[in-house]
Amino acid sequence: MDQGKLTRVLNSMKENEVPQMIISDPVAIFYLTGKWIFPGERLLALYLNVNGNHKFMINKLFPQEQDLGVDIIYYDDIEDGVEILSRYVEKDKVMGIDKTWPAKFLIRLQELGGGSKYVNGSPIIDYIRMVKDEKEQELMRISSKLNDQVMEKLIPYVVKGLTEKELNAKVKELYAEVGCEGLSFDPITAYAKGAADPHHVTDDSKGKHGDCVILDIGGMKDNYASDMTRTVFIGEVSERQKEIYDIVCEANRRGIEAAKPGNRMCDVDLAARNYIEEKGFGQYFTHRTGHSIGLEDHEFGDVSSVNTDIIKPGQCFSVEPGIYIAEEGIGVRIEDLVLITEDGCEVLNNFTKDLIVVPEE
Repeated sequence: MDQGKLTRVLNSMKENEVPQMIISDPVAIFYLTGKWIFPGERLLALYLNVNGNHKFMINKLFPQEQDLGVDIIYYDDIEDGVEILSRYVEKDKVMGIDKTWPAKFLIRLQELGGGSKYVNGSPIIDYIRMVKDEKEQELMRISSKLNDQVMEKLIPYVVKGLTEKELNAKVKELYAEVGCEGLSFDPITAYAKGAADPHHVTDDSKGKHGDCVILDIGGMKDNYASDMTRTVFIGEVSERQKEIYDIVCEANRRGIEAAKPGNRMCDVDLAARNYIEEKGFGQYFTHRTGHSIGLEDHEFGDVSSVNTDIIKPGQCFSVEPGIYIAEEGIGVRIEDLVLITEDGCEVLNNFTKDLIVVPEE
């Protein structure tokens, strides 16, 4: 296991008075061990104790050839893995449980008296993952640099007569071309009315002259996610569209300006939201301003009006205000990732936010 990360987790467990904890989320396990294991319906449990004696419960179907820095206990399909795990826990102490651990395992542990009390242990590791170390920060930069390249390659395709689904498929091809392992989420490629619906599901619609096009894309590079949104226009842009675009762009800028140590996450949201409201479009900004990102596209720690957590150096999150007017078929969103520095933030996306009108062929 990564000893630096493990030490941070154990120290946080002590501070939060959680003497022992079960981690089952494959992403959190990768974060600590550098090993991906996807167990399906089977038990996977990394047991941590502030006094040591850590154990890793793994089904025999997933043999580990390398030393993961923790004692591994294997079980097979005809054994009760939770019962075996319960032999190593301290039954008279509080037990932290991962939020992703299936109820069938938790209930069985409770039947076996696997702790004096059960609490949600996920915030402990979630807060630690929220602050990226130097290696993670560099990986985030690299991933976003590739995302810039994909966006540049993608935009010309909005005038090639592709349906939203075909444009979506093109995104996947482009990530493979630049060397990404895959996508960080299913791309949002939406024309006009689809762009104006934040809950739109990609369909067979095609773009036409005067449409706005939302391109919300992200890839995975060396296990770290990217995410960016740009809105472009086909053939021409109306004064109304330009007005809305400029407002969203300024809201994005103000949100980024508020993204600095000592401010709260809600300050970033409100910096963007208040401006949109001042311009009379508050009712059309219907989602939070952003989300944390790292090993997953959406991680713990959102950029919303109710998150009062103080921003710290090393955090990475999106700033993505938008305005969506269904009755006019206008939707504009502009999204960048910011990496918090000691005195402000570094914007990881360098692709232009100048208004782009894509000439028709």
